[in-house]
Amino acid sequence: MPEVPSSMSGPTPVMQTWMKALTRPSEQTFAEIASSPNAKATTAYLWVFAASLVQFFLTTLVQNRMMGTYMEQFGLGSTLGERGIGSILIAAICGAPIAAAVSTLFFAIGVFIVQWIAKMFGGRGTSDQLAYSMAAITAPYSIVAGLLTLLAAIPYAGYCFSGILAIAGIYVFVLNVMAVKGVNQISWGAAIGSLLIPGLVIGLLCACLVGISVATILPAIRDAAPNLAP
Repeated sequence: MPEVPSSMSGPTPVMQTWMKALTRPSEQTFAEIASSPNAKATTAYLWVFAASLVQFFLTTLVQNRMMGTYMEQFGLGSTLGERGIGSILIAAICGAPIAAAVSTLFFAIGVFIVQWIAKMFGGRGTSDQLAYSMAAITAPYSIVAGLLTLLAAIPYAGYCFSGILAIAGIYVFVLNVMAVKGVNQISWGAAIGSLLIPGLVIGLLCACLVGISVATILPAIRDAAPNLAP
């Protein structure tokens, strides 16, 4: 691991770490972040939970409000509109912590799997270091994504903000590749593989499960409705 710079020898403010991760993309940057004495998984999980809480709260507000508008437009009732913003706030306050906890759990599992694969490629980092480095990317992105979701609800202009959010997602993926590479000191191919292999495996498993489910249910459907059989 590269030598810890003097500027990283003491506690680093949260915003400084986040800005460094987002605005100084390089392998060296994430190696320095991982070398911080604050690089702990518990800190990373706290960042992700707090940021996800903000994101899901804002997203819930927008989705509930838009759902009420659609219901009124299609003549499906105006109950949401009658209940007003109070019911929307209650739904957001109750649902956001649960969604944030689930998001943090998946983040923790994802980091563990990615680090495990990186170790197989000869990685020298730890799960705590990778979690801290990736949280410095994920947490601010989650907050920005929540804010952009609010702006994306603006008619017509929302398409522009949705496009910005998509581009930001690609940038975040590139930063995560740099984080895996910087923390573990492995090649670019190994870093990309460490991130993509879990998703490919999960996608393959899901496809297999869907195929097995369809193959199991289809005969039952044909027996229940013989007229539908070809």
